[in-house]
Amino acid sequence: MKLARKSKVGRTAQRSVLAVTPSGEHNHCRCRRQNERLAPLNNSSRSKGDIMTTSTSRLRARLPIPSIGLILLTIFFLGAMGTAYAAEVGSIPIKVDQVGYLPGASKVAVVTAAATTFEVKRASDNVTVFKGTLGPASLDADSGDSVQIADFTKLRQPGTYYLDVPGVGRSWAFSIRRDVFLHTYYLAMRAFYSQRCGTAVDLGTEFPGYTHAACHLKGEFHSSSGKQGERDNIGGWHDAGDYGRYVVNSGITTGTLLWTWEIFGPKVKSIKLNIPESGNGAPDILNEIRWNLEWMLNMQDEDGGAWHKQTSEHFPAFVMPEDDRLPSEVIGTGQAPFKSTCATADLAAVAAIAARVYQPFDAKFAARNLAAARKAWLWTEKYPNVVFKNPQGVDTGEYGDTYCGDERLWAAAELWRTTGDAAYDDFFVKHYPDFRPSLEAPSPEGWREVAALALWTYALSTQKGADATAVADIRKRTAAAARTIVERTRKNPYRVSLLPKDYVWGSNGVVANYGMELLVANVLAPDPSFVETAQDNLHYLLGRNTFSISWMTQVGANPCHHPHHRPSGAGKNAEPWPGLLSGGPNAARQDDALKKLPPGLPPAKVYVDDQASYASNEIAINWQAPLVFLLAGTLP
Repeated sequence: MKLARKSKVGRTAQRSVLAVTPSGEHNHCRCRRQNERLAPLNNSSRSKGDIMTTSTSRLRARLPIPSIGLILLTIFFLGAMGTAYAAEVGSIPIKVDQVGYLPGASKVAVVTAAATTFEVKRASDNVTVFKGTLGPASLDADSGDSVQIADFTKLRQPGTYYLDVPGVGRSWAFSIRRDVFLHTYYLAMRAFYSQRCGTAVDLGTEFPGYTHAACHLKGEFHSSSGKQGERDNIGGWHDAGDYGRYVVNSGITTGTLLWTWEIFGPKVKSIKLNIPESGNGAPDILNEIRWNLEWMLNMQDEDGGAWHKQTSEHFPAFVMPEDDRLPSEVIGTGQAPFKSTCATADLAAVAAIAARVYQPFDAKFAARNLAAARKAWLWTEKYPNVVFKNPQGVDTGEYGDTYCGDERLWAAAELWRTTGDAAYDDFFVKHYPDFRPSLEAPSPEGWREVAALALWTYALSTQKGADATAVADIRKRTAAAARTIVERTRKNPYRVSLLPKDYVWGSNGVVANYGMELLVANVLAPDPSFVETAQDNLHYLLGRNTFSISWMTQVGANPCHHPHHRPSGAGKNAEPWPGLLSGGPNAARQDDALKKLPPGLPPAKVYVDDQASYASNEIAINWQAPLVFLLAGTLP
């Protein structure tokens, strides 16, 4: 399936254009770690006329155009270019999931301009297939929008459609199909291949020109690691818009993807990702995960501890990965034991999952993971809370944490689920009551607080001898938390689970994690409302939001264009690398691009589609992973 896209404009303009619509709304779009700063722009790009501009300056240049002028221009072009062009045009006051909807599922669009009725029309011939009345207007406090609901759930016939709202306009096109999210899953999961470090990457004929050469082929120990000399630990995934690799963030990411396999394996096992390992006899999702797992295992020292990260001391300029000449260094805590407990426990948890997942496909690799997990666990028993802070002179992502008890709980639970050893069960049963509140109030920063994963995996375990009281307690609390999320999502005008406090750095990752929580709850305590609400969160990410934007690059007719992502910013392609999820609105305005937005904006509006906005428009593997999980749950 080839998704419809907006017509492309020149790279210079495309860096940060805000689309101004007849309604006066602005289509913004794009980050994460709080200590990142925008690195110097690549001078070689400047020499080719690819000069980066701020979105605010672009907006000032476009705002003087009267709204009526835009309306007349739209009418003129529609008349001149006919139905084919019309199918590409969308009205931003009409918000739909630009990928689509499942035939038997709820189908809701949002309209933010005053109207009474709507029609759903077939995109191929503009024939009306469904008519409806818009719901009453309600104020969405998080965005400031007056929202009306267009419910077309009864339309089940497969096809490609758009909404036509008299007096407002038409929506972006969308499809209704049983496998409507299959290609989107493919792009989201394949995006991890595009983040590979240490090897050449080529997206092939589907995305010609999306390539980079092998990168970061040399490494060394940083003085903070307790060792010196070369450390050519090649592999792993670039963490986000930068080229660092971090064990903690790899932990939550890789664990989530392995859970995707464990829970939705029958749905994803045959999906070919077109990666170098395709066809080797293992499912491609596990082939891609293994690329990062190998790197994580190599971050373990002989004593069992894991170094926290492998990065340069500073973020590189906006260059392609192979042009990043800064030393790639294994960075530690700066004092004995030099490894961190959170990173080591994360490695133990992930390797324990891998030990059971890879057993049918590569028993030797599975055994290697189990040995690493046990060794890491023993290290955490000796060093139960060695925390990490950036050593002096290092300002790449910190992923700091003051308490590693939840990481140890997760490691114990995964080791118990894999091995059935009583020692791990004893540790979990003794300590899990301290973390039960995490089920009621999940942390927006999934990499920092992982207790929920520990509790869920214990309840999902089929090991004999599990504490029945603990399992029943976890299932009950998870279901209750999921019902609370369902109730508030149904009351939210945009049908998204976010609370006002959730519009943080990586709020789109919070959305995806709510979806993941609901789907896990559905496994523990099946309830169709949990699945429906998980899909509501997916609809938000793919276009049913205040900006009417798909926050996945190259997905939908109106996707974000300017992520804070070095390969996208430094490359020669008109569009960013495909399938990447933008961070989303961030009420804290933690970069200069967001600070330039008008004061007093409601939290859901604090976002800009600008490469400079690392705090709202960066991509990151830790919110890409729950997106994959959420998409996998929709597959046939």
